[in-house]
Amino acid sequence: MDSSEPAREDLPASSEQLALEPAQPAGEADLARAKALIEAVVYVTDEPLSAAQIAEALGRPRVEIERLLAELAAEFNRPEHGLTVREVAGGYKMSTKPEHHEEIRAFVKRLNPPLKLSLAALETLAVIAYKQPVTAPEIMEIRGVQGAGVLRTLLERKLITAAGRKQVVGRPILYKTTREFLIQFGLKDVSELPTLKEFEEWGRLAAIDAEPLPAAPQTAERLGPEE
Repeated sequence: MDSSEPAREDLPASSEQLALEPAQPAGEADLARAKALIEAVVYVTDEPLSAAQIAEALGRPRVEIERLLAELAAEFNRPEHGLTVREVAGGYKMSTKPEHHEEIRAFVKRLNPPLKLSLAALETLAVIAYKQPVTAPEIMEIRGVQGAGVLRTLLERKLITAAGRKQVVGRPILYKTTREFLIQFGLKDVSELPTLKEFEEWGRLAAIDAEPLPAAPQTAERLGPEE
């Protein structure tokens, strides 16, 4: 054998050989694509999606979807991400991270007037959330004021719903919070409710936000000559 001939293992691979050698195994590429699809569908939907819903839509095993969702949640949990994928009301939802809420809240306030609940509505919602199921007379007894209008507002916004009737004289309607309540407050279930102290703080902030801004001082030029 001629010593000048290069060893076989040193020969460059042909273009045909390279084409037959993918950079990533087909199984891994398929899972990566599935994870990207899951991220996309969780992002574009307003309602939380369960693993079963995603599995059915993508035609993939539920156990695989659950594993990929867990991986996505772990990836988004890293500090370089401002979003998070977490379980809310029995499904998965993408949202901003709680540690950024103050900055985001200040930013959003500069864009459009935020849709807020009144202090009375927040107080009533807090009573229902912590005492549910509860009747209107019981809510009134706790708050010390009538609240029929507030209850109507909370019902219209689908934050509360009727939960049957209490078996007492008059059979008043019982009220409880809804799935929409869990979604709006970013809760997995009612066991994640904040403390009453935190609810009171939200009420205080809502009252501050509701205060009208002071009028800008008017100069003589802006007012024009006196008539």
